[in-house]
Formats: sequence, structure tokens, C-alpha cells
Amino acid sequence: MIRIALFLCLVTLLHAAPPNVVVFLADDSGWGDYSINGNTNLQTPNIDKLAKSGASFDRFFVCPVCAPTRAEFLTGRYHSRGGVISVSEGLERLNTDEKTIADSFKAAGYKTGAFGKWHNGSQWPYHPNARGFEEYVGYTSGHWGEYFDPPLEENGKMFRAKGFIVDVLVGRAVDFIEKNREKPFFCYIPLTTPHSPFSVPDKHWNKFKDSPVALRGHDGENEDINVTRTVLAMMDNIDENVGRVLSKLDELQLAENTIVVYFSDNGPNTTRWNGGMKGKKGVTDEGGVRSVCYLRWPGKVRAGLNVPHISGAIDLLPTLTSLAGVKSVSTKPLDGRSFDSLLLGAKWEAQARELMNFFNGRLSVRSQEYRLDAAGGLFDMVADPNQTKNIATEKPEVAAKLAEAGSKWHMEVFGRPYSPAPADGKKKGGKGKGGGAAKPADDRPYPVGYVEFPITMLPARDGLPHGGVKRSSSAPNCSYFVNWTSKDDFMTWDIDVHTAGEYDVVIDYVCPEADAGSTIELSLGDSKTTGKVTPGWYPRLLDDQDRASRGGESYMRDFKSLSLGTINLPAGRGLLTLKALDIPAKTVAEVRRVTLTLKK
Repeated sequence: MIRIALFLCLVTLLHAAPPNVVVFLADDSGWGDYSINGNTNLQTPNIDKLAKSGASFDRFFVCPVCAPTRAEFLTGRYHSRGGVISVSEGLERLNTDEKTIADSFKAAGYKTGAFGKWHNGSQWPYHPNARGFEEYVGYTSGHWGEYFDPPLEENGKMFRAKGFIVDVLVGRAVDFIEKNREKPFFCYIPLTTPHSPFSVPDKHWNKFKDSPVALRGHDGENEDINVTRTVLAMMDNIDENVGRVLSKLDELQLAENTIVVYFSDNGPNTTRWNGGMKGKKGVTDEGGVRSVCYLRWPGKVRAGLNVPHISGAIDLLPTLTSLAGVKSVSTKPLDGRSFDSLLLGAKWEAQARELMNFFNGRLSVRSQEYRLDAAGGLFDMVADPNQTKNIATEKPEVAAKLAEAGSKWHMEVFGRPYSPAPADGKKKGGKGKGGGAAKPADDRPYPVGYVEFPITMLPARDGLPHGGVKRSSSAPNCSYFVNWTSKDDFMTWDIDVHTAGEYDVVIDYVCPEADAGSTIELSLGDSKTTGKVTPGWYPRLLDDQDRASRGGESYMRDFKSLSLGTINLPAGRGLLTLKALDIPAKTVAEVRRVTLTLKK
């Protein structure tokens, strides 16, 4: 009788209206940043309610940093397979021969939209509009230096938003849901917080600015309480915005037929309470890669369902496409597996598996019971969830089995044996996309000039400084070029022009009034265009938005657009070069981006 009932349930699902899908992805939120997991420093009622009303994946694993997790969610495959090796300077780009979860839902007739941080490539065909998302609002780089009234992109064009960045982006997601309420939709909301900079509206900050912070981090003596308070306030803002979306689904009577997923991209970005787990963002220990994951589908997925089996971001594509009855258009083998039968209450047998966590040449392997860390230590994650006792010598057979699985995976993905990088993350040997290289090389040029997407933005992050020019900070993603003082100074972008033709050229710059007037030249081979850096424009640093120090990240200015006319670009690969022909004063300009627009 049970089998008959389950069969009838599945038949009903197949003939029902296709379910909508909403996916929240928090940025740098740890497993411990939620009251449902025991954090008494804050309350997250909306996320807690979401968790209690559906399934909780109790052992859900992501990557140690942002871009790789996003790639794994998008493709159902380990990030390294798709060319995503790191988080900036081209290493975050998802290979164009990879198909995404949005490609699958779009092919099935869904309206698709993404609203937030992309972080898997900025230029077409890496851009979200080329990866299955019909609508995109947000920023494509790794992180952003402005959270209040930020400059954002909408389908390739920049605009200045009004308000706090998360509120703005979730507002656009809500608009998308309302606009497409009569159609099936796939709405991806990759949130931008609690990633730094540590900025948050007064409404949320006032709740925590004097908080005693009763629960402290695993390494509490290194915890910055003011940073923690800001993160708590940012989580409060996230929870409010999750509630906005859930309320809109209720208002539109869509909740019953909408699958909602919430997870994070890595462990906490600072020292703060995380359930006592070892590690945080950037490391492959449990605390760096374990994330919450909640999935709600009222009436289909049982409220309060606990999924104890190890799972990860790679599993979301096969699970969500299967639940929705959508055919995956992936052309490559998936690493993830579907949990659809388990979620729907049908017979499901757990299979032994290992999950790989890899970053900066360091590999950790997780089974259901054990973790083999990057240094070869073995930990019983059932008896010792905080990784306090290395049992590699006590259970050598287990350590050997997991090491073999990791080595096999590394050889399959990188085509070379695994050799762990030093604990300090410094380069061990030459360049290479595998073990031992803290910062592997990327020889892919930045594409320019597609007829279907004529605007190409080339931020400073994607270029290289030469001479005295340098980036405004060591964190490339929200940096800009500074210290341009000599005709020997220049900047280059390694580009590949897809379509030969005439391009409008715009430079985003700031320059003190006293220094205005330099003549600058943008060139590619024999093709050139020149212009003068004028008028002077040097607004104040936006250094009054943060509640706590942003560390080594740049404070931003309100950059101004300068037209350099047009340039005729030949097809093919070359170095786009920006230099000064004369400098009448001390400096030329600070440059945030070059924008090339293919003329019709």
C-alpha cells in the first residue's frame, strides 16, 4: 500500500504545474550564524522558519571560498573541472563549455533571473546573461566596495542604485517574481553579505552595536567583537530580506508551488562562533566548508525532515531539476547526485561516497564518518566533530582509503599527482592548476565584442599594472589603478576580440582638478584612440559607510565616465594598452574600468 501511495504521489507531481524555484546563496555566512543552530547572539526567525518547514541537510559541504561554490551549484560538478580555480584575476571564470542549472530551467520554458553577486566571469560569454539567466542585476566581480547607493549592473549596463545593496537586489528579485507569477520561474538570489565591507543600515546595526556577544569563536582571543557585531547585524538584514521573499510568495499564493533553497558559499569570513568547528573561510577543515542548507516545498517535502547524509553544492542541480521534472541539459558527467526520492518520501538508499574540498593546492576528503585533512590527519567527525584528535595512526586503513580517493580525484581533474601545498599557502614549485600552487596561472584572455552582447567591461581587476602603476589594494576585485605618474607607466588587458569593428571607448576615472589635462592613449596593436583627462573629478573617499574595518580592501570613490571616442579593433588576441602621452602635472588619473561597446 505504501508503494502504491508513493507512486500516486509521484504521478500527481508529474501532472501538476511546474514548481517555481527560488535559491538564496549567502556570502561568507558560517553554519553558526543562525539561531536555529544554537547561536544566541542573534535571532534569524525567517530562516529558522524556512528550515523548520522543510528539509535540513545536516552535513552539507561547499568550498572554502566564494567562486568555486557558485560554480559547483551552477554545474553540479566540482569547480576545478570547469576552470574555476580561485576568486579573481580570471581564475573565477566558469568555462563556456559548461552548462548551468539556469540553462536547464530556461530550456524547460522557465523565466530565469539572477540578482546579486555572480563571481563566475564578467565578460560575455562568461556573463550571467550568457549562462541561462534572462535577467541579471548585481555585480559580476568577487566583492564590491560600496554597499550603500552602489553602482550596479543590469544586463550589461551600469546604473546607480539607491539604498542598501541587499535591500536593492532582493527588491529586484521580488519584482521579478511578481512579474512572472503566471509563469514558472527560476530565481537565483546570490546575496552579497555578510562578506566585507562591514556595512549595514542603522535599523540593523542599532540592535547589535552594544551587544555583549555571549558566544565566542573557536579562536576567541583573535575575535574582533565589533566585526562580529556588524556580521550579526548583516545577518539580521539577510533574515529580513528572506522574509520579504517568503511573504511575497504567500501574497501571490505561490508558496505551495515554489521550492525555496537557502545555503552559503563557505565558512565564516571572520573568527566568530561556529559551533566549535575547526577552520573558517579559506581552509578545507569542517568549519571552512560546512554550510547550512534548507529546502522547502510545502505539501511535497515533509516539514522537519532531517537529511543526515553528506551532501553538497554539487547535489543541488540534479536535485532541483529532478524535483521540478526538468531535464538537465548538462553535456558532461555530474559529480552531484539527486536527493529527490528522499525528499519526497520515496524509497532512497544511501550510497557510500566521498566529497572533495580543494583550494590553494590543499585537498581534504570527507566521508560520512571521517575527514582526512589537507595535512593527512584523520578525524572521526561523529565522535570528534571539532577535529581535536588525529586518529590517522589508529585507523591507517581509513586514512589510506580516503587518501587514495583524493589522489584519484586530483589525477582525474588535474592530470597530475596530488602534492599538498605548504600550510602557509605559499607557492611550491612552478605554475600549474593543481597541488602545490597557491595562485595558479590562467592563460585565458578576456573576450570582447559579441554582437549579441556588445558592451564589454574591463575592470582594473582584470588588467595588469606596469611601471609605477599599482592596484589600490591587495584585494583585486574591488580595486582600481592608482599611482599613474609617468609616461613609462601603463596598464594592459589581455583580450580576444571576437568581432572586428568600431568600438566606443569609455574610461571610468577620478583625477584631482589640479592634475587634469593629461593626454592618454588606448591602443591594440596599430589601432589607437586618444583623449584628454578632463574635467578634474576627485570626490571624497566613501570611507564613512563601515561599522568595522574592511581590512585591506579599497575604499571607493564616485568614478566619472570619460569618452575616448572610438577605436577600430581587429579580430584576435592582443594586449589592450592604456598609457599617457603627456602629463602636465603630478598624476594622470585613477582608473576603475575600461568599457568597449561594439557599434552596429
